[in-house]
Amino acid sequence: MPGIDESLLEAMRLPGARGALVVDWISGLALGAVGGAPGGDVEATAAETAELARLAMESGALAPAQGGKGEDPPVEDLILTTADAFHLLRFVVTPFDSTVFLFLSLDRADGNLALARIRLAEMADRMVLG
Repeated sequence: MPGIDESLLEAMRLPGARGALVVDWISGLALGAVGGAPGGDVEATAAETAELARLAMESGALAPAQGGKGEDPPVEDLILTTADAFHLLRFVVTPFDSTVFLFLSLDRADGNLALARIRLAEMADRMVLG
């Protein structure tokens, strides 16, 4: 099972990958980073994407409480598109109360959003935190 560094390197092998992060959405801290970050600042990107993640996960309308239907988070991933990039946040499910997500920035011209979403989900399922 890959750890944070291995997962980030695997994410960077996706077509069009610009940068990848593992972020704690409670603290807004990057637990790992590889490649470039939008705006050039990894810590700012981690903090700003953590805010998006927190809003989505705590939203009563977007992520209603599941009422004990299992351990899956109410939100699987978030996709943000800009004129030149796709930004994908994939929440990592763990046996404990995970507050971690994978962030991937893809070049819009060279990236494949569907493939990235599938591969990021696979990486999140296999990733070992610690």
